[in-house]
Amino acid sequence: MNRNILEGKWKQLRGTIREKWGELTDDELDQIAGNSERLVGLLQEKYGYTQMEAERQLDEFLEDAKVTDFTD
Repeated sequence: MNRNILEGKWKQLRGTIREKWGELTDDELDQIAGNSERLVGLLQEKYGYTQMEAERQLDEFLEDAKVTDFTD
């Protein structure tokens, strides 16, 4: 899954991200602004994930959300 897509669909996914990872605040999500590296880092900080686990969680989330391209 191409995580660059996250940035393009950030506004659509933001609410779903908040539902999945409820410890993330609106301010934190504003700062992330769709940057997958920042989101991975925040997941590590908030949930104690390793980098690999945070990346896996994000990839699973994007796959489950059926984020495949910018034209959806």
